[in-house]
Amino acid sequence: MENIKENKMGSMPINKLLLSLSLPMIASMLVQALYNIVDSVFVSWYNADAFTAVSLAFPLQNLMIAFATGTGVGINALLSKSLGEKNFGRANRAANNGIFISLVHYVIFLLVGIFGVKAFFMAQSGDAEVINYGIQYASVCLIGSIGVFTQITTERLLLATGKSVLSMVTQLSGAIINLIMDPLLIFGYGPFPEMGAAGAALATVLGQIFAAGIGIFLNVRYNKEIHVTFRNFRPDGSVIKRIYAVGLPSTIMASITSVMTFGINKILTTFPTIVNQAQSVFGAYYKLQSFIFMPIFGLNNGMVPIIAFNYGAKKPDRMKKTILLAIVYAMSIMFLGFLAFTFIPEILLGFFNTDTTLGVPAFRAISLSFIFAGFCIITGSVLQAVGNGFMSMCTSIVRQLVVLLPVAFLLSLTGDVNLVWFSFPIAEIASVIMSAIFLRHVYKTVIKPLYN
Repeated sequence: MENIKENKMGSMPINKLLLSLSLPMIASMLVQALYNIVDSVFVSWYNADAFTAVSLAFPLQNLMIAFATGTGVGINALLSKSLGEKNFGRANRAANNGIFISLVHYVIFLLVGIFGVKAFFMAQSGDAEVINYGIQYASVCLIGSIGVFTQITTERLLLATGKSVLSMVTQLSGAIINLIMDPLLIFGYGPFPEMGAAGAALATVLGQIFAAGIGIFLNVRYNKEIHVTFRNFRPDGSVIKRIYAVGLPSTIMASITSVMTFGINKILTTFPTIVNQAQSVFGAYYKLQSFIFMPIFGLNNGMVPIIAFNYGAKKPDRMKKTILLAIVYAMSIMFLGFLAFTFIPEILLGFFNTDTTLGVPAFRAISLSFIFAGFCIITGSVLQAVGNGFMSMCTSIVRQLVVLLPVAFLLSLTGDVNLVWFSFPIAEIASVIMSAIFLRHVYKTVIKPLYN
């Protein structure tokens, strides 16, 4: 089995390999993005305040997913590199300790769900209805987050050994359950009670738990390259350190998005007559942009193990070709997203029953950042795959905290909410400059020396 895996990752033509690993993940992530959008669409038609609350909950949900996916990136990179070096013992330890880390993260978010949700929403809104809906929604998502942590970890274990189709099956199973349960629990069809925002959250949690069960089964049944067992298990500090060395920067980068969205929502409260409408527009944007960005993340999921494996196997030509192809594909996808947000924003906003007067200029301004975003996202994952996650983290910090939020605040002082959205493309300019500099550095210091 190990030789077959090595031949696939180390010798299959790069374009075919990248597409074979990425396309199943892209397809499943598109479905995942679709059910996230459908989830919010149902809520927006149920109640406008409920949709605003769900939009405000995004930073908490994103923070939770940041910890799950960040750990997954660390597991994925260490597993793939260990398999490339034929160090199967370390690969098994990476899997076991990765699962342990994910369970610790769940306990943290369980406590946040019990004790911290009310304060979180009160910091962003003074509307009692919005706060009430927000507490209902976020509490269920966080207390039931064992599903998302287990699901994402099991997906990454499958992906790290090249089983992208099985990883896709895991994601799709959860998405299907969520899609079925959303209208039933939100509106109370058939024997189900009308639960509103809480019903949307419960549908999400049920889908994640179901997907987690499928992921566990597929790993036990088909993932023979690694052996997961907790018999006589003790946390391995050296392995956990290596997982976090790659995964923590990814976690921090994704968490920064939570800080940024929380900050933007706070800035929007300075427009009191339109605050709910503006926050809803921002929420609609973030739901829809996931449909554009998710394929890039699927591409990343296929790219990272290829780079990590061939880094361990010392094959720089394959690393270079993988990076170049991924950048071309990512920028092409993002350009299509730019066209959609620029030319049909009314149609996109119509799905959410959202104010087009505020939404159209917002969508057109923010989508300018899409043009270079694909290059920046791929570059960040390349840096992580070769152990330079700190550079990727620095780029994300500068873009979202050093540039975007201060610029958004300064633009809000004009009293024109439409100008606030231009902070996104301004910040992306800083990101693309830093990404290009760091990618060149990695080529000179990491990839080029492998030729010797």
